[in-house]
Amino acid sequence: VNIKWINSEEVTAKTADKLLKDSDGILVPGGFGDRGIEGKIIAAQYAREHKIPYLGICLGMQCAVIEYARNAAGLKGANSTEFDENTAVPVIDLMTEQKNVKGYGGTMRLGAYDCNLKKGTRAQEVYSANKISERHRHRYEVNTDYIEQLKKAGLVFSGMSPDGMLSEIVELPHLDWFVACQFHPEFKSRPERPHPLFKGLIDAVMKQKSAKA
Repeated sequence: VNIKWINSEEVTAKTADKLLKDSDGILVPGGFGDRGIEGKIIAAQYAREHKIPYLGICLGMQCAVIEYARNAAGLKGANSTEFDENTAVPVIDLMTEQKNVKGYGGTMRLGAYDCNLKKGTRAQEVYSANKISERHRHRYEVNTDYIEQLKKAGLVFSGMSPDGMLSEIVELPHLDWFVACQFHPEFKSRPERPHPLFKGLIDAVMKQKSAKA
């Protein structure tokens, strides 16, 4: 794997093609704050529209959901309250238990939590399991008020918390690989034992390259 680092602050509608067209796969990782966010959203859009295998991690999942809400689900102006607290379409919002937190410190959703996988999805296929446990480090989540609208527009919620309230994995089944997760797979990945989602991304890249050869 040859990694090409791209500064998301440099990614715009005008520069995306120049910066991303030679990428075989696109990964948008976790992070905090609003710096470079629109570039990350555009990167997710570029991957989706150009059918480039995509993996979003934590913030990378939230950017993918915002992009899909704006450009595929007709939710114009969709955003996260982390980036725009006054957004009229908060598809990403503070977790319910975080609403009344005053001092942040170590108050995020931290540690391992169970996740149920939907049968017949990419997620269930690469994990070869119906239930998994993954490690988290976040404060914001997909707003449950918009899940049905996103589903109707084609976004598949392939991983959910056992109570069905927290979106853990989303994907687009018509693409070779467009998967994003709220948790951090890098916490459980090892050099000789790659995490299923990283392996799934690379497998999809290799499949596409073989088809083009």
